[in-house]
Amino acid sequence: MRNSTSASQVTRNKPDKPTQTPNNLNTEATDNHTMTKVSIIIGSKSDTELGEKAAQILEEFNVPHELNVISAHRNPQKLTHHIKHSDADLYICIAGLAAALPGAVAAQTIKPVIGVPKDVKLGGLDSLLSIVQMPTGVPVATVAIDGARNAALLAVEILALSDKRLEEKLHEYREKR
Repeated sequence: MRNSTSASQVTRNKPDKPTQTPNNLNTEATDNHTMTKVSIIIGSKSDTELGEKAAQILEEFNVPHELNVISAHRNPQKLTHHIKHSDADLYICIAGLAAALPGAVAAQTIKPVIGVPKDVKLGGLDSLLSIVQMPTGVPVATVAIDGARNAALLAVEILALSDKRLEEKLHEYREKR
């Protein structure tokens, strides 16, 4: 494994691809986004725990997804490349501190972007305020600080608008709660 924090990828629930764990992150971002519904992007490897929480919910619903480590600050070109070549229907972006990642993604796509502020300093309020203060015309849906599971559930709800199977699974999920 290479020591790079600017771009990594974990692929989940994709046909014919092995599932990789965070300890086996592929540090070379690829153009292979076959059948990805949700692209989870985290700004650094330190955000992996939250990325995995979102991925676990998506796995419960059998939603094809990927988990990528791409810094909006350290490697904006790699982020642009990923967005331009992704076939994801929506993005979940997890970021702390300045939390530019969700806005950087939203500025480059018309697909839905869900921002997850991470508690790094100031109780996560710095990240929350950075994500919710997007200019008119570049919206980012924002969930609670460290709310990766709710971000994934919101993604499933959005996908369920055009997928009866997901809609039924969401009803079952809520009935169990």
